[in-house]
Amino acid sequence: MDGGGTHTRVMAVDLAGHVLSYVEKGASSIHKDLHARENVQGAIEEALQQAGRNVKHVQALTAGIAGLDSKADLEWVCPLTAIEGLDCLKQHVNDAVVAHSGALLTEPGIIVIAGTGSIIYAVNEEGQQIRNYDLHHYAASAARFLAYETTFELLSGNIDASDHDLVSDILMFWELSTVKELSQLALQGFVDDQRERNRKFAQLAPLITKAAVQSSNLAKFVCDRAVHQIMVGVEMLASYFTNAEVNVFLIGSVVNSDYLQLRLASQMSNGNNKKYRLTKPAFSPVAGAVLLALKQLNIPIEQDLSHNLSQHPRSLN
Repeated sequence: MDGGGTHTRVMAVDLAGHVLSYVEKGASSIHKDLHARENVQGAIEEALQQAGRNVKHVQALTAGIAGLDSKADLEWVCPLTAIEGLDCLKQHVNDAVVAHSGALLTEPGIIVIAGTGSIIYAVNEEGQQIRNYDLHHYAASAARFLAYETTFELLSGNIDASDHDLVSDILMFWELSTVKELSQLALQGFVDDQRERNRKFAQLAPLITKAAVQSSNLAKFVCDRAVHQIMVGVEMLASYFTNAEVNVFLIGSVVNSDYLQLRLASQMSNGNNKKYRLTKPAFSPVAGAVLLALKQLNIPIEQDLSHNLSQHPRSLN
């Protein structure tokens, strides 16, 4: 199960890697949705129903949950999968762990996640797992951060003629006519509920990454700042690798937008600590969760199993 972003994704497979069902529901993090437990349990139950199975058939489950950043978070995470009769091997990890599992399989490397959330996660040659969070670093590159920062820059007057279309798009997004009206909306807090406010701002991000490609100076400034913060995190984590070259994988709508992809590729071509190789993920995060669940059962990930898993479109990125 992959609980990253705004959706819970559950994939049920047999022990040979054949996908039996796939289900999507709402967010699995209580930080994004007050109905997180119902979303997760509903997705698991529906996936089992589609597969023609019940809880007694489940041998192992791995759940990658956004917001699981410390042992204390297990207090709200473990109940997510506490379904009566689901007495199998269970593993609860951060959603970056399942993303890494799917992207790199068993190989060392770094994944950069920037979409609804943001994290940089590495597994080095010794198997050491390191997050930029562990260094008290955060790359403010999630969708809502791009939107907040762009809005703040706009309200502070840091715009020029190149930003005309972006400003128009932002005002249209909020159903407003002038920047002054936007400033009044800001004074009211934009949206009262924090979860809804963050969700609303995240929806604005594609307009910003698109404007950056179209040479809006404001959009480029905000996106370049996010790229810089990502590169700081990547460079720091890369210093814990032995090899001179490190594989890097990009996951998420923001980091895979045209502008950020190009800028990161350019920056990584001249790395400080390592030579970086941008590589496409082998499998999706939800398929990565499947691989970790099979690993709990000591089932080797061999070519036939990987082939079977790859036959489902949701297994691939």
